[in-house]
Amino acid sequence: MRIVVCPDKFAGTLSAVDAAAAIAEGWLSARPDDAVETRPLSDGGPGFLEVLGAALDGRTLPVSTVDPLGRPVPGSVLVAGDTAYLESAQACGLHLVPPDERNPGTATSYGLGPLLATAAEAGVRRIVVGLGGSATTDCGAGMLAALGAVPLDEAGYALPYGGAALIACAALAGPPRLRPVDLVAATDVDNPLVGLHGAANVFGPQKGATREDVLLLDAALARFAAVLTASLDSCPPDVAALPGGGAAGGLGAALLALGGRCESGIGLVRTLSGLDAALDRADLVITGEGSFDEQSLRGKVVAGVAAAARDRAVPCVVVAGRVEVGRREAAAAGVAEAHSLVEHLGSVEAALADPARGLRSLGARLAGQWGRSALS
Repeated sequence: MRIVVCPDKFAGTLSAVDAAAAIAEGWLSARPDDAVETRPLSDGGPGFLEVLGAALDGRTLPVSTVDPLGRPVPGSVLVAGDTAYLESAQACGLHLVPPDERNPGTATSYGLGPLLATAAEAGVRRIVVGLGGSATTDCGAGMLAALGAVPLDEAGYALPYGGAALIACAALAGPPRLRPVDLVAATDVDNPLVGLHGAANVFGPQKGATREDVLLLDAALARFAAVLTASLDSCPPDVAALPGGGAAGGLGAALLALGGRCESGIGLVRTLSGLDAALDRADLVITGEGSFDEQSLRGKVVAGVAAAARDRAVPCVVVAGRVEVGRREAAAAGVAEAHSLVEHLGSVEAALADPARGLRSLGARLAGQWGRSALS
């Protein structure tokens, strides 16, 4: 059999690269003569750079930056050909902030500024910024401040960092200092910046926002969008309503305001990783992620893989830490089977304790099941 293993990350436990390796090892332990290809994937969130680093022949530039609370963290830029790739989660990621310190009203995207500047100074023509998994809801105001476009109040004073302070924003200190490049926001979130489906309402509670916080942040983002429109010639007049603007706490809108555009993160990774060619050769596809739930079916990696497999009449199996999607919904999305590590190992504690071992064991079990099906 020819198997393609192409999972996303298992958030908080395994990277996509490690998850793919574990599933492949398990399968080959049971069926060593099968041809197993691994294509770890990402939709733009945490792990985006690691996945691309495994797929592309490029060089990595180390960058010293800061996290959403201003603490030093290491970052990097991947340069391949005339394109630089960044991962916003390296500087803005929710995983960088302990739960008791999360506050989207004060968290800042400042750390993305040094990453963006380093990429531009590398002499590339295009910069692709993976968006997702952020702790921030500041519409990229921190990133813009790091590039010289500091948000100011009516009196001309610099505002504090974070999304809440933007309710008092009146202007920018000047245009962002960034060499001209083709900017691409890689995301599969199509939420606008503001409104019922905007960054604050949909993603704010995941980052620690109360209902009062959400209302304040939504108003602050709307005000900042108006400032961006008035201050930057490159900013679309309807930036607050454009699809993808709400990605990564409004970083999507900030990149659109800089003249950028949004592209599908999983679509971009599929192309660069050679996934489609691998699927053309496959008898079975195995994908997965930490939690297979309703969000998985809305433009995430699993949905994209399942749809691509269905188009080729290739069965697709999902392996996840937990499965919360019903069989009917999964089948409608193109998923033949969904398997949970929690059920396979007997408990949440066992699944979290050693997920790689669990994936190897489950990979071996799937090989036995599907190998018998292939022979029958």
